[in-house]
Amino acid sequence: MDDNSPDGTAGLVKNQMKAFPGRFFLLERPGKLGFGSAYIAGFKWALKRDYPYVFEMDADHSHSPNDLIYLLNACESDGFDMAIGSRYVTGVNVVNWPMGRVLMSWLASRYVRLITGMKIYDTTAGFICYRREILEKINLDKIRFVGYAFQIEMKYKAYLSEFKIKEVPVIFTNRTKGESKMSSGIISEAIFGVITMRIKSLFNSLDI
Repeated sequence: MDDNSPDGTAGLVKNQMKAFPGRFFLLERPGKLGFGSAYIAGFKWALKRDYPYVFEMDADHSHSPNDLIYLLNACESDGFDMAIGSRYVTGVNVVNWPMGRVLMSWLASRYVRLITGMKIYDTTAGFICYRREILEKINLDKIRFVGYAFQIEMKYKAYLSEFKIKEVPVIFTNRTKGESKMSSGIISEAIFGVITMRIKSLFNSLDI
């Protein structure tokens, strides 16, 4: 996915596509349309094809490609519908993050667990393997959030739909290039969005 990045990402990807014909793809959009909407566009692209599993991960080396097989095995061999590459299921597995950022992320997941009742330790994780049935079940056009709350919303709707979810421990390494998209607006969206989702779910008015 590339939202018209000014750093020439699309051009580099297109060069790599020549080395992996039919296996490496680029979906370009004209500008910044939101973190969550980029994932949704990617999911819809994948669902038009016959992939049984769909992964999401960061492309800045925060998520190791070597861990993809562990997420796949959790779904393909162990029978789970969603496998989450989790930073917190076995402690705090984060490298080179400032302590303040680690604490904020860990507390955010604790907050989400408290409000929603989900037994997930890393609710904001963005390293995930989905069985395609989850993405077919969830109405992607009804996903509300565009920031990091998007990750919470997807997990919560999968949880409410009674899909089987497993957390797989991974080591998250802070990016060496690029900048975080974290902002006060994204934090606010997550805090109040979680409460809104929980209330709607209690009254069976949450679109899934």
